Amino acid sequence: MSILILVILLVFTTLYQAISSCLENKRSPIGQLIDVGGYRLHLYTLGESQPTIVLDHSLGGVEGYLLIEELATIGRVCIYDRAGYGWSDHSPHPRTSEQIVQELDIMLTQAKIEPPYILIGDSFGSYNIRLYAHLFPHKVLGLIFTDGLHEIGMLNMPFQLKALKLFFLSGFVMSILGSALGIIRLLKTFRIFELIKPELQNFSEASRDRVKRSFCLPKHWITMSQEITNLDKSSEQVSVAKYVGALPREHLN
Repeated sequence: MSILILVILLVFTTLYQAISSCLENKRSPIGQLIDVGGYRLHLYTLGESQPTIVLDHSLGGVEGYLLIEELATIGRVCIYDRAGYGWSDHSPHPRTSEQIVQELDIMLTQAKIEPPYILIGDSFGSYNIRLYAHLFPHKVLGLIFTDGLHEIGMLNMPFQLKALKLFFLSGFVMSILGSALGIIRLLKTFRIFELIKPELQNFSEASRDRVKRSFCLPKHWITMSQEITNLDKSSEQVSVAKYVGALPREHLN
């Protein structure tokens, strides 16, 4: 009997997930969808004054939605969902820093977001903004790192940390199933996210919902799994960006 009850509950949560996702997909995203080569990235901008701030989020994070309103008081802020997160489409290309940086530049160019940019990278996002500044130094005014990664440390992790990385990867894989079955959406509905991280209460409900929406989607966890699987490759790619160089003189005028 207990197995039957469990099956009924899973059928209910799966239907709940399917219906909720369908209703969400009928709503327009808060930003714009930019084609970057057969798939689209979601870009949301707020604020008017210069400089233009571009945020690249952590592995699996979409924390820019929590920060954009405050940052917009000092300049125009651009946040975007990397391919596979939030409102962005899944990308057919490997989830490495090199590919992510190319997509970011195409998106900003297509959206007519004029440089120079101040780039903010959180955790894995620090890889991407370093590589962006290396490849497009004439477009970058400055870099800000929060919880930045270093490629030497990531490539030379001791066995214990490598095992921990595999543990996290297994959790992401389980979360793919959990999101498809509606379990994560149920956690969102009952505000379990806020119980786990009470500091979320400091942000508006609208911004929290934008963050939690992404976590309810299987593609979010699939992308997280791909990014962490390719983390060593991304570390090798970003290792060329040891010295960004002096800022272009025209940025200093």
